[in-house]
Amino acid sequence: MLGCGVVGTQVARLLTTHADELAARAGRRLEIVGIAVRRTGRDRSATGVAEELFTTDAEELVRRADIVIEVIGGIEPARSLILSAMQHGASVVTANKALLAQDGPTLYAAAERHGVDLYFEAAVAGAIPLVRPVRESLAGDRIRRVLGIVNGTTNYVLDQMDTTGAGFAEAVEQAQELGYAEADPTADVEGFDAAAKAAILASLAFHTRVPASAVYREGITEVTAADVAAARDMDCVVKLLAICERAGDDGGEPGVSVRVHPAMLPRSHPLAGVRGAFNAVFVEAEAAGGLMFYGPGAGGEPTASAVLGDVVSVARHRVLGGRGPGESSYADLPVLPMGRTRTRYHVSLDVADRPGVLAQVAQVFAAHEVSIETVRQQLHRAEGSDQPDRAALVVVTHQASDEALSATVDDLGRLDVVRGVVSVMRVEGE
Repeated sequence: MLGCGVVGTQVARLLTTHADELAARAGRRLEIVGIAVRRTGRDRSATGVAEELFTTDAEELVRRADIVIEVIGGIEPARSLILSAMQHGASVVTANKALLAQDGPTLYAAAERHGVDLYFEAAVAGAIPLVRPVRESLAGDRIRRVLGIVNGTTNYVLDQMDTTGAGFAEAVEQAQELGYAEADPTADVEGFDAAAKAAILASLAFHTRVPASAVYREGITEVTAADVAAARDMDCVVKLLAICERAGDDGGEPGVSVRVHPAMLPRSHPLAGVRGAFNAVFVEAEAAGGLMFYGPGAGGEPTASAVLGDVVSVARHRVLGGRGPGESSYADLPVLPMGRTRTRYHVSLDVADRPGVLAQVAQVFAAHEVSIETVRQQLHRAEGSDQPDRAALVVVTHQASDEALSATVDDLGRLDVVRGVVSVMRVEGE
């Protein structure tokens, strides 16, 4: 084992306390030959592992293991140690989403070259069995779209804003108190964590190479109480979604669209009911239809469960001979720029209340070929006046490209009758 933090401790504990049961499932006894840590001498009795098995020499350890479990996290030294382990004939189980999102193809190719397994169920959605179904169960199908809530911190924050009326800062503070968010929540609330997972998901679902740097990313820091209320008025909820779509099936340019951003989601959609810090992924396949995967997406024990499932699978392969499915062959599908992505939009405007305003606004949408689905207006009165002086204008569009919508919003902001573009949010799930 490489690493003995929250997840590593639980993996070691389960390996020792469930040793007999795991041996029966794997076909051989799974023995911990060592755990690489930064410093020895700490109290690690919670693992159930003898103190003499802890070492600071990770390189020596990977040379003599049959299976290496990597739960260090980060890029280095995890990457070098995994490659060294494979070179010495060890199969690898990892929960390292950042490394897979950045260097997945390199690691997959190394596993293929050395004839070993690389498993990573825990890297995308914690305890949720997602990678194996996409990689194996749906191998004969064609996945069209994946919608995912893959970050528990942001889902908890948005859920609190929706159900309790908490503001963003207050909800983040609550998440930190409950242990759902780090002291520095940037990776979560800015969407970096979800983007890494989206890159892995898209690569698996569409058998192509999607680095994390190619994923369009927006976080939830700009989501306001007004956005949440506007979603509620549409019978929607706001969720941070990881979206992976196959493009070109309608005759357009082939490729994939991979993005992470907040969006309004109809309450009738299966993902809308995902509460608190839970994760869920909705897969739309050509033959199988819609498939929902739900469960805890983080935490020591849930993640350890996914890691151990991979360990047992790898052990079976070593006992019986052969190896699991690889990821070394790819389709050459480009990641399309965000500007070509098409979806519906909710646009909220602060406008003057006078004749002709709606016509001017509609003309701007039409100029950019953005079709309007619905328009709703609410009048506001100046303080101390019985007469309305301005109005809130809410426009929901049909599907339009991100490029066209952005140009529309820019031109709306230049109209004299528009006092401000209050918010723009995508509407997904239909």
